[in-house]
Amino acid sequence: MTISRRTLLATASAAATAAPFARARAQTPTIKIGILNDQSGPYTNTGGLTSVICAKQALEEFGAANKGLNIEIVSADHQNKPDLAVSLVRQWFDRDGVDVLLDVPTSSVALALQSVVREKNKVYLNSGAASSALTGEQCSPNFIHWTYDTFMLAKSTGAAMVKAGGDSWYFLTADYAFGKQLQADTTTLVKAAGGTVKGASQYPFPGTTDFSSFLVQAQTSGAKVIGLANAGGDTVNSIKQINEFGLNKSMKVAALLMFITDVHALGLDVAAGLNLTESFYWDLNDKTRAFTNRVKAKTPKNWPNMVHAGCYSATLHYLKTVHDMGAAEAKKDGVATINRMKAMPVEDDCFGKTTIRADGRRLTPAYLFEVKKPSESKGPWDYFKLVASQTGEEAYRPLADGHCPLIKA
Repeated sequence: MTISRRTLLATASAAATAAPFARARAQTPTIKIGILNDQSGPYTNTGGLTSVICAKQALEEFGAANKGLNIEIVSADHQNKPDLAVSLVRQWFDRDGVDVLLDVPTSSVALALQSVVREKNKVYLNSGAASSALTGEQCSPNFIHWTYDTFMLAKSTGAAMVKAGGDSWYFLTADYAFGKQLQADTTTLVKAAGGTVKGASQYPFPGTTDFSSFLVQAQTSGAKVIGLANAGGDTVNSIKQINEFGLNKSMKVAALLMFITDVHALGLDVAAGLNLTESFYWDLNDKTRAFTNRVKAKTPKNWPNMVHAGCYSATLHYLKTVHDMGAAEAKKDGVATINRMKAMPVEDDCFGKTTIRADGRRLTPAYLFEVKKPSESKGPWDYFKLVASQTGEEAYRPLADGHCPLIKA
């Protein structure tokens, strides 16, 4: 076959033109998102693999590959152990090239990782942990608290209980950072409203399944409300035992952190009438329903709660930020990336339009729900009635009251 001079020149020209694009694509750095959560313990359904699925949903919808971005998602089980989590994350940062830490329930774990992420100048987007200290005295320029916190829960669920006449409390509290902070925030609110706290039982976490001795102490205290400063499997087990002992007939139950996944585990026969607060509910509006329809086939036995929605939302906003500033710049400087995320408008199907405050607190709305009676539910996961709502600006602790070192007085 004879090849003409014109063909050779055209081929050479095409190759020369294509080469820079090929090199640019090859040189695009890979961004790695590491999802760290409980995949085998009491918070398995609260976060677990459903958080991973929701983050991957965001990656799929964003179309990173079509925008010239190389994104990988990895995950691990921290088993609710701060020392294990620190070891895993150091390995991720030092050996595996992970750029973003996502989800991280269990406040003791979440707080332990603040200094590691700051030392390595990475990005930390927390959806699963609750402690308001994360944007208070232990805030970080590398951190955004994405979904909810203990102050918001206390103000929404706790305030509703006090308003309904529950002005004397006894707490059943998981003995670690989250439980203690939730008890402290709710105590402040109850006392400010003129109520009293008659006592508290702090139980070892994780591993406690028998709450009977603590419930006896709550009953003998004479308090009107038993406040559950716990979450996940612990909340489910404590409510089951409260009902078994008939304690719910003499005391009101305040489930200070309860998810739709917990209601599903309990069943409406047991959970009906309970008040709880989430910043997301699948049946809240057309957009939340659309998001849920996109993911529920991938996790049919564990529909998304606010933590899962937060992982989707945080991933989506991070990807928009990386695309805006460039992968190389985003990978190079975690603080700069967080600052860009704070500056950019935040909007998605799960939470609508929101903003991120200077202390790293994302101002999601707070919705107070009442769990439906079985006769009121029209189908699978139709569990909540909306009682009240607060804007993000109303729901969270005022910026000046958090004492975040990043905020100048």
